[in-house]
Amino acid sequence: MLTRRGFAGFASCAICAISGFAATDASAQGSAPAGTAGLKRKVLSQLDGPMPGYVTIVAEVEIEPGVFVARHKHPGIESGYVVEGEIELPIEGLPTKLYKAGDAFQVPPNTPHAGAKSGEKPVRVVSTFVVEKDKPLASPA
Repeated sequence: MLTRRGFAGFASCAICAISGFAATDASAQGSAPAGTAGLKRKVLSQLDGPMPGYVTIVAEVEIEPGVFVARHKHPGIESGYVVEGEIELPIEGLPTKLYKAGDAFQVPPNTPHAGAKSGEKPVRVVSTFVVEKDKPLASPA
């Protein structure tokens, strides 16, 4: 389990575990970032809305065992569903929780969070982001 100290120790957003996006020039509107070791990601759908200035992105990510997720935030809400495996998800202001296959979670807009893979098998998550258009999907927190 991640401790508060471990959570605070994540210095940059190397990856966004749940979405699988890096904090690069990739925006909520745009291109996929360069690959990150231990992480496979796939944008399943992307469309403008639900209101002007926002975009909705549905993405699937697979995280290999032992891959840690750096602390980061999104310019909108993230709603995730664990398809298989399990992952610890520390969300600022809330206790760290372990999510297993079949569990769903939400991360409020601009709220720092991180994650760590638990167990010996990969974790697969599908997340829906409703985020501000033309902003990076993830940024360090």
